[in-house]
Formats: sequence, structure tokens, C-alpha cells
Amino acid sequence: MEAKLKQELGTSRLRSTGHSSGGCISEGQSYDTDSGRIFVKINHKSEAKLMFDGEMASLEAILKTSTIKVPKPVKVIELDRGCVFVMEHLDMKCLSRHSQHLGEQLADMHLYNKRQLEKLNKDQQTIGKGAEQVDSNVVVKFGFDVSTCCGYLPQANDWQEDWVTFFTRQRLDHQLNLIEKSYGDRESRELWAKLQLQIPQFFKDVEIVPALIHGDLWSGNVGECAEGPVIFDPASFYGHSEYELGIAGMFGGFGKSFYSAYHEKIPKAPGFAQRHQLYQLFHYLNHWNHFGGSYRGSSIRIMKDLLK
Repeated sequence: MEAKLKQELGTSRLRSTGHSSGGCISEGQSYDTDSGRIFVKINHKSEAKLMFDGEMASLEAILKTSTIKVPKPVKVIELDRGCVFVMEHLDMKCLSRHSQHLGEQLADMHLYNKRQLEKLNKDQQTIGKGAEQVDSNVVVKFGFDVSTCCGYLPQANDWQEDWVTFFTRQRLDHQLNLIEKSYGDRESRELWAKLQLQIPQFFKDVEIVPALIHGDLWSGNVGECAEGPVIFDPASFYGHSEYELGIAGMFGGFGKSFYSAYHEKIPKAPGFAQRHQLYQLFHYLNHWNHFGGSYRGSSIRIMKDLLK
């Protein structure tokens, strides 16, 4: 692997720093090279390239917003078995004193596309400016240009004009189809048949502008360096900004200052609590598909609560 890395990166120096990490999905290792320190994620599964291509596209999209720090992606490199993803090495520790800044910057990232759209509309109304001024970076649909993985499961990111359609079909229905295939769970199937009919009412009178989201923002995917907060391991797409807070609220690690700063910029809309449960349902289903039946109870409970 190291010979392949040297060749692909065009470096004569590739020395392990001794910094390593490992998660549920991939392993990581830092190296010193001719051009500085890098971090390399390694995965030997056959789906690794799809996963890393999605992560690289996610990091590139977040970088373009200039709102919140992420590791700069370098290159996805195929191996004889699996794949590696090379990115900038960042000296990080657990999020603590920059929790408020994370809330502010995450809100700015979620608002970035809306602000670009508002600017575009204003420019088009200005005398002398017309269609030639259309910014190709403004996103008006929900989805993403490539597939991204929340964990190791690919997400269908086909573009949709309607968020409820996107979320129902390409998030919840997809997860429940996987559960049906793996477990044949009758109760979840029956609950989903009822719940999917009620989903539109949770979004009544709520304006949703496509927002670039991280997609897997639990406490294990955030940290901080000397300059401020850092987010990493994204599974991005353009969706409803509230979706981001679903998994953030499941495992803790985000303090009051984070939420206060975030909602100062993006206040809770009517019906937030039910939609929050709905977004958590996706992540419990995704965990059920990743880690087994220990997440079944939470998934069933949320579906029953939403049907009350």
C-alpha cells in the first residue's frame, strides 16, 4: 500500500507518524510526506471506492461554502483490495470550548445555499442583470451529484424537487426495504404502511430551501483544533436543515451553547419536535441495518409515537 501511495502522491517520503485511528467502518493512519502531513483512511471492502468518492465530494462541497472547517481532500486511490482516501491531517481533540462556534458555523453552512439563492434573485431583478448571471452553484432541488454513504450503506441521492418525496422514498423507504429484506419484520412493515401516508402533514406550512448538510453529524464526527471547530466523515446531500439535528440529538456530545447558537440563526419552525423524531427514525433504522436488532425497539417506538 505504501508504495502505491508514494507513486500516486508523487512523494519520495512517506513516514508513519504513529497517529492512527479506527472506527466502525474504516481505519486511519497519518504520514509525513514531501509536501506535509496527510491522513489516510483505509477500507478493504469492495464498496470502498463508492464510499470514499462520496466522502470526497462531500468535503469539497462543504469547503466551497467557506463556513466551517473540514479536512481538505486530496485523492481517492484504489488498491488491489479496497481503497484509500487521502486528506489533510488536522491536529484535533474532542469538541469543548468551540461548541458555540460549531452551532454558528453549522447554521451558516445550512444557510449558504439559501443566501446564494436570495442573492441570485436580487441580481436578476436588478436592471442590466439577467439570465446570464445565473449562478450554477445555486441548488434548487434536493439530492446530490453522487451517492454518499451514511456508515457503509449507499444513499440514493437522485435529485427531487420536493423534500417530502425525497426523504420518504430515498431515505425512510429505502431503509425499511433493507430491513424487510434482512429481517422480514412484520410490525415495522405494518407501521410504515400507515406512517408514510401521514408524513406530508408533518411539513404543512413549512418552507424548506435545499441546504447542504453534513449528513452524519454525531459527536464522533466533530472535533476542534486551535482555530475552531472541525467536522469530518460527511455523508452530504442537499436536504432540510433540520435533518442534521436528528442524529446530533441521539448520542449526546452537543452542549446547550451549540443549540442556542444554531437556533439563533435558524429558529425552530412549528412542528419541529415531530420532524425531529422523524429524522431520528432514519438514523435508528440505519443503525438497525448496520448493527442489528438492538436498534429495532427504538425504531418501532418512534413509528408508534408519530402515529399517535
